[in-house]
Amino acid sequence: MKKLVLAEKPSVARDLAKVLGANEKHKTYIEGKHYIVTWALGHLLTLKMPEDYQKEWREWSFDTLPMIPKRHGIKPLPKTTGQLKSFQRLANRSDVSEVIIATDAGREGELVARWILEYAKVKQPVKRLWISSQTEKAIKDGFNKLQSAKAFDDLYESAVARSQADWLVGLNVTRALTVKYDDNLSAGRVQTPTLALVDKQDRKIDTFKPATYYVIQARSQELETKVMQSERVLQANERNQVEAILKKLPVTATVNQIKESVKKEKAPLPYDLTELQREANQRYGYSAKKTLSIIQRLYEIHKIVTYPRTDSKYLTNDMQSSMKERVLAVKGYFSEEVQPIIKNHFKIEQPAVFQNNRVTDHHGIIPTEQVARSEKLDLEENRVYQLICKRFLALFYPAYVEKRQQLFVSLGEYSLQFKQTAVVDKGWKLDNTTASSMTQYEKGQTLSLSYQVKEEITTAPAPMNEGQLLGKMEHFNLGTPATRAEIIERLISSELIERQNNRLRVTPKGKQVLSLVNPALVSPELTEKWETKLEAIANGELKRQAFIKEIEQETTRLVSEIKQSDKTYKNHAITSKKCPECGELLKEKNTKNGKLYVCTNQSCSYSRRKDPKLSNKRCPQCHKKMEIHSGKTGDFFKCKYCVITEKVSSKQERKKKMSKHEERKLVKKYSQAQEPEESPLALALKAAMKED
Repeated sequence: MKKLVLAEKPSVARDLAKVLGANEKHKTYIEGKHYIVTWALGHLLTLKMPEDYQKEWREWSFDTLPMIPKRHGIKPLPKTTGQLKSFQRLANRSDVSEVIIATDAGREGELVARWILEYAKVKQPVKRLWISSQTEKAIKDGFNKLQSAKAFDDLYESAVARSQADWLVGLNVTRALTVKYDDNLSAGRVQTPTLALVDKQDRKIDTFKPATYYVIQARSQELETKVMQSERVLQANERNQVEAILKKLPVTATVNQIKESVKKEKAPLPYDLTELQREANQRYGYSAKKTLSIIQRLYEIHKIVTYPRTDSKYLTNDMQSSMKERVLAVKGYFSEEVQPIIKNHFKIEQPAVFQNNRVTDHHGIIPTEQVARSEKLDLEENRVYQLICKRFLALFYPAYVEKRQQLFVSLGEYSLQFKQTAVVDKGWKLDNTTASSMTQYEKGQTLSLSYQVKEEITTAPAPMNEGQLLGKMEHFNLGTPATRAEIIERLISSELIERQNNRLRVTPKGKQVLSLVNPALVSPELTEKWETKLEAIANGELKRQAFIKEIEQETTRLVSEIKQSDKTYKNHAITSKKCPECGELLKEKNTKNGKLYVCTNQSCSYSRRKDPKLSNKRCPQCHKKMEIHSGKTGDFFKCKYCVITEKVSSKQERKKKMSKHEERKLVKKYSQAQEPEESPLALALKAAMKED
């Protein structure tokens, strides 16, 4: 008898098959003596759409809202039905005695597998593989510690609850807004409060008014500070005010108090996904989605980091035994940093990192025991891998120690607070940190002082970047580490947020959505409350049915509020340009191929590019690439240097072109070697032979 293993992706399935000794490859699975390894392609099934429940729900109108199914069902995704049917056939084989879930060890991974098992009507016992890295050792250990799938029933219930809640709120509110204001306006329980967080920062920028102010800068040898008044920096709106004060200040003063302290800063814990995304965004400008993709490759393909979709920074107690192997695995990258660790016998200087009760589904992101080969990683993978390794190696270094000194100087009704610091032990802060010393001062010592008036201007707050937004989302419990990047991308694709030089700004459309949508959806408190309940379901403390009942009531209320709203909406994407086919106005639309003008008449399919697209066709005169423009008679090539134009061939004209087969046939015909003409000498010899 054989065991059927279900992985989430083909790449993971190949890794599992290799370890399990399955090497007979088929189109949709890999088979061995004891195991059959197959895979999903992400989700193979999804919740049914409104029209799958009732024909009337196909129409977008207020009459069909709210749409609340009596029972939520699932249906296959059309592009992956072949893989789904393949799993069904494998599960029904008479030689399959057990099914093992090996999808991603998390809420969504559980949902992927359970829906497939439900659709295939699996009757065999089901086990669960739960691992945090894809190394051979981790896979073997995981298969030796398989758990019953029933132990993860509550996690599955939480995943289903999340999916159904998003369906109810997202589809109903989006339809209500779209019908009410006649434009594609999307909203949801997570994306709308996320949008509101960006808008809050935008409003601070929009209402900001710069102001000029003046301060007095004091200096004594290498020390520098600002003049204080009642423990606050002295500043004035008029320069003559500080000039008057300046005349009263003495050129010498006595140190009347010295305060010294030592600051110890322990090494930070390993990264969770959100903090790593924030760090990569701050250092390299990577989007949250891009960072997740990079870490996923390091985890799945290179197998040199642990499971990335984690919200924990702690490690489990049993991992202490593997620390030495992990350090040696990164020695090729960090030979200098690893040497002191080896000399110290791999002692962990931050033992508080090992706490079983602080680890959720997965521990923090750290290197695996697999040795990384830098030549196999691209620049982006190298950067992110090194971030993970540096944070991990810091656990083996002592605390960073800094000595601080404050000098208090009285200037009558004003005062100075000089500060200086010195690094006593750079500890885990290995980058650009060197030990330093400070100048020694004594109480009662006289200081020579000089002053300078400085003109300063208040600066506007900067737009929010993705790292900051991820931090806000984490603070308000919006989404999960695995979904936050996707939520940001969805807001951008919906044209509610736009990227500007690695910063996020709300579009006019996004600002209007926030004014039109229900106040309850704008506030993060409601979603935070729901996420807490989803966590309670995962812990077996709350039933899914009770949660969904509450969501259904909330959905009905939200739709009712939109129906009764008297707010107005202006579509800023609509231009003054008219459609050449039906005469209706055109609107701008962002696509992967750039901005398009599309007709606002839903029954008209006219569209054209807003800006010309650069083609691979070369200008016959200057040989530079030509642009593709759209005109009344169709698309045409144009050289912006020579102003030469040429019509773009239609699909029918391109079909008329010679096929590759016809081209090869023609080339063969005319490239055959012709019989060589006989030379005069050969002709003379032939003639002589005939005479003989």
